[in-house]
Order: sequence, then structure tokens, then C-alpha cells
Amino acid sequence: MKKFLLLSLCMLVLMTFISPLTTSAADDQLIIINKSTNQLAFYENSKLVRTFKVATGRSPELTPEGSFMVVNKIKNRPYYKENIAGGDPTNPLGDRWLGLNARGTWGTTYAIHGNNNPDSIGTYASAGCIRMYDEEVRWLYDRVKINTPVLIVSSSHSFDSIAKGNGYNITDGKQKSIPATSHNLQLGTEGEAVMNIQKQLKDLGYSIKITGQFDEQTKKAVRQFQQDHGLTADGIVGSKTKEALKNPPVKKVPTPPNNPATKTPAPTPQTPEKPSKEQVKEIQDNLRRLGFYLGDYDVYYGFNRPLEF
Repeated sequence: MKKFLLLSLCMLVLMTFISPLTTSAADDQLIIINKSTNQLAFYENSKLVRTFKVATGRSPELTPEGSFMVVNKIKNRPYYKENIAGGDPTNPLGDRWLGLNARGTWGTTYAIHGNNNPDSIGTYASAGCIRMYDEEVRWLYDRVKINTPVLIVSSSHSFDSIAKGNGYNITDGKQKSIPATSHNLQLGTEGEAVMNIQKQLKDLGYSIKITGQFDEQTKKAVRQFQQDHGLTADGIVGSKTKEALKNPPVKKVPTPPNNPATKTPAPTPQTPEKPSKEQVKEIQDNLRRLGFYLGDYDVYYGFNRPLEF
């Protein structure tokens, strides 16, 4: 009887967090995660809707590869390992959980979820799950259906090629613009935040047009800025790149040789020594022979007092 009551209680707790499952597969949706680029693509009705930057396993084997499904959706999932409540700002799972049926688990171990460390997104940092920015996983959570297929691969091909290679019918077309978020700006995003980044880059001397659209030219300028300042040159504007743009290191300008601050001061004029009477007489003799001096010998030579003969 006690075992039955305990089992019933566990089921009640699970039903509190897990959204109702549907029996029909979500054939109109597809998620692809490419570990080689740490990006996630969301397809709907055979069209690529949005791409996101994600974090995957610290080593290649941690995040499983293959074909899976979204089998549960949980809001504010607790972090049981360290007894952190769901919704707590310190919860490393964020506030949205899309569980996957990977490696014999049923959405309890592997998932696409949020994170309390936005700087980890785009890196290899997790224990196996796929991390997203909190506001972006909320967007995905609200749209993804239970039983949506999820492909996790390591590939150098485009998302469309990966989808087609796995038997999905994909309609070619231009990807929709990605609204700028408070955390990252990347190829495809647009808005005032992108325009501000472009202005900062232009003010720093980088070749860029201020359009408000994160295009290839913007990505190239961002990558160059990142290389110049010792950042990861991925062409994506994250928190570290934003901070560097706000406070770029000041380049030291060498002091030119003629700068007054370093110029050797001119020597102080020295008062000439008083000539002797023989020197004065010699000068006057020379002037007399040349016709410039016709007077008598005297004892003055530009001094305030006479020379004593």
C-alpha cells in the first residue's frame, strides 16, 4: 500500500511539471543541432524559421548524436542534483526544458534548456545537454510540439543539406530575420541594437555601413575587431564583445621628436667675458686699417663702465 501511494505521488509531481503529451508526431516541425558550429535550427512547414547559438558538451561524446524526439516540456524544472528550485536565478537549467529521448532516457537527462550563464552559450561547456539563452529557449518552447524530431550532428554542411540528407523535404528560401536579443547579435539579426554596434565599429575605424541589419560585412568587421582585441573571432556579438566595444583599449601614441615635452631646452645665454685693454686696442687698430674707425683709442667696448688701462 505504501509503495502504491509513493508511486501515485511521484506521478502527480511529474504531471505538475510536464505538459500533456500528444500521440501524433509533429511532422511539420524539425530541430537540427550542429555541434560543429554550436548552432540550432528550427524548421516549420519545411522552411527554416530561425537559427540560434547554443552550447553543447565539454567533450564530443557528452552530447549524443542521432535522431531523437522532444518527449516532454517543463517550465521551471528544479535542478535536483544541487537541490535548486525551479525558477531560481541560480538554476543552471534556466526556466524552460525540452526533454529528449536520448540514450534510453525519456526526457529526464538530455534536453534543450536555458541557462544562468549566458557567456557559456556558443562554447563547449555542458555535461551533455543543449544550452540556449533564456529568452530564446522561451521563444522555442512556446512553438515546439511534443514529438518534434531532433537531429544532433557534427557536420560541415548547411542545415538544409543536413535535413535533406536525412529524408526531410525542405523548401529553399531566404531565412527570416532574427530579432536582436539582449545577449547576442549575429548574422541575420536586425534592429536598433545592431545599428548601435555598427556605429561603434565605424567610430573605431572599421569599414562598415550603418544599416541596422547584421550582414556579412558586419560579421567581417566584428571578426576583425575580435581578432584585434584577443577575443574569440566568431563574428557573433556576445557580452564580452559588447563590453570591449564600450571600453576599447586606448592606443598609446608615440611622442614625436619635436614635442616640447621631450625637446632639449636651449642653453641659457652666457654673458661674454670682459675684454682686456690689449684686445680692445687690437680691435680698434683693425677697424682703423679698414677705414671703419677714425677716432682715438678709448676704453669702452659695449660695457657700462670704462676699462681700466
